[in-house]
Amino acid sequence: YKIGEVHEGAAVMDWMEQEQERGITITSAATTCLWDGYTINIIDTPGHVDFTVEVERSLRVLDGAVAVFDAVSGVEPQSETVWRQADKYGVPRICFINKMDRIGADFFAATQSIIDRLGGNPVAIQIPIGAEGDFRGVVDLVEMKAIVWQDDEGTEFEVIDIPEELVEQAEEWRAKMLDVVASEDEKLMERYLMEEDLAPQEIRSVIRTGTINRDFVPVMLGTAFKNKGVQPLLDGVVAYLPSPFDLPPMEGFKPGKEDVLLTRKPSDDEPFAALAFKIMSDPYVGKLTYFRVYSGRADKGDSVLNTRSGKKERFGRLLRMHAAKQEDIDEIMTGDIVAAVGLKNTKTGDTLCAINDPIQLESMTFPAPVISVAIEPKTKSDQDKLGGGLARLSEEDPTFNVHTDDETGQTIIAGMGELHLEVIVDRLFREFKVEANVGRPQVAYRETIKRAVKKVDAKFKRQTGGSGMYGHVVIDLEPMEPGSGFE
Repeated sequence: YKIGEVHEGAAVMDWMEQEQERGITITSAATTCLWDGYTINIIDTPGHVDFTVEVERSLRVLDGAVAVFDAVSGVEPQSETVWRQADKYGVPRICFINKMDRIGADFFAATQSIIDRLGGNPVAIQIPIGAEGDFRGVVDLVEMKAIVWQDDEGTEFEVIDIPEELVEQAEEWRAKMLDVVASEDEKLMERYLMEEDLAPQEIRSVIRTGTINRDFVPVMLGTAFKNKGVQPLLDGVVAYLPSPFDLPPMEGFKPGKEDVLLTRKPSDDEPFAALAFKIMSDPYVGKLTYFRVYSGRADKGDSVLNTRSGKKERFGRLLRMHAAKQEDIDEIMTGDIVAAVGLKNTKTGDTLCAINDPIQLESMTFPAPVISVAIEPKTKSDQDKLGGGLARLSEEDPTFNVHTDDETGQTIIAGMGELHLEVIVDRLFREFKVEANVGRPQVAYRETIKRAVKKVDAKFKRQTGGSGMYGHVVIDLEPMEPGSGFE
C-alpha cells in the first residue's frame, strides 16, 4: 500500500477532482482510524480563506484539533482566522510544525511566531534533530529519548539515547516545558522544585489536563511528506487531546423555550442528541447528512426529531465515511461522526434528537459572502438544470448564496472569494453537466435630485373630443438620505 501524496493528486482525503488538480483541500472530509487501540474520528479541513466555512463547521463538532504550521513561514494569515475560530468554540489543540525538511525550516522561530502572532502559550514537547535536508528525527522531552527515522518512507524508526551534541539543548527545553506544565498541578510543582525525578506518565497526565483546560498548547514537529514525526503526533492526539468523556455535558435548551436549559452527558445511556454539520450531494445515494452524536445511541431505521422544523426524520442508511468511500453500519453511539441517507428536511446546524426527549443544541454562525458575480447558462437546455444545480450547491454550503436581481433579471451568485466561485462553477459543469458563463453583475443606476425645490407649478391641458383633460399640480420635492427610498 502506497501512501497518497497531495502534490501527486493521490491523497485519500483530497478526493474531489478539483482538489487533486489544484493540490489543495476544498471540502472537509471525514474518516475514522484506529491507533493504539483508540478510535480517532478525523476531519481534514481546508487552509484557504475562501473555504473558511468548512473549518467553522468542523471545529463546532470536534473535541480537539491539530493546528498545522509551516516550519519556514510559521504563522500565516489564515492560521490567525482558524485559531480565532477554535477559540470561539473552545477547542483544545496541539500544534504540529510541518515541513521540517524544507530549506529555511526553523522550529524555534515557528514556535515563537505562535506567541507573537496568535497570543498562544506554546509548550515544545519535542525538539528537532537536524533541520532542512539533515532532518532525521525528534527528541522527546517527556521521555528524554531520541526518535530517529531510518528511511524516506517514514515507516521504520528507532528510539535511541539523545545524541551528545543535543543533550544540553534538550535539558534546557525540558526545563522550559516543565516550568509551564508543573504550574498545572501542585503536587507535580512541589516535586519539580525539590528536583525529584518525574515519571513520563505523570508529566503526560498533567500535559493532558493543561491542554484540555486550554492553558497551553503542546508543540510537536515533523515532515508529513517524508512521514517523519507522524507516529508521535498520533500518540500525542491520544495522550493529550480530549475524548468525548473528558468534556463537560453538552448544553442546549428546550425547543421553543430558550430559558429552559437542558444538558446531555456524553453517555450511551442518555437520550439521543446529535448536530448536523454538513450536507452533501452524492451522485449515487442522493443527499448525505453528516452529523456528530453527542449523547445516546441510535439504530438504522430509527426516527428522530429535527427541532428546527419540528418534523420527524428517519435514518434510512447510516454510513461511516472514509473520505469519498462509505461503509454501511447498523448503529451509532456517543462520539461518532457519521453520515445518514434519508434525512429530507435537515440543514446545516440542525439538532437531531430523541422524539420523546427533545433538546436544541447551539447552532453555528457563518460569515456573509463577500463577492458576487452574474451567471447565465450557455444554452437553453442548461437553463433548467442551472437552477437545480445552484440550489443543491447552496444547500451544501451556507456561505454560497444565489438570488435573482429584480431590476436586471440576472442570476447572481455570491461567495467568499474568486476561488470559491470558480470551484462552484467548475462543480456545476462536472457534477450537474451545466455549462455557464460568468461575468460582472450589471448595475441598475438610479437618479435623484441634489437639492430641495419648492412650489413647482405645472398645468396640463389637452383638448380631445368632448370635455377634454385639464390638470394643475404644485409640487415640493426634497432629497432624502441615500438608500432610504422615497416617501
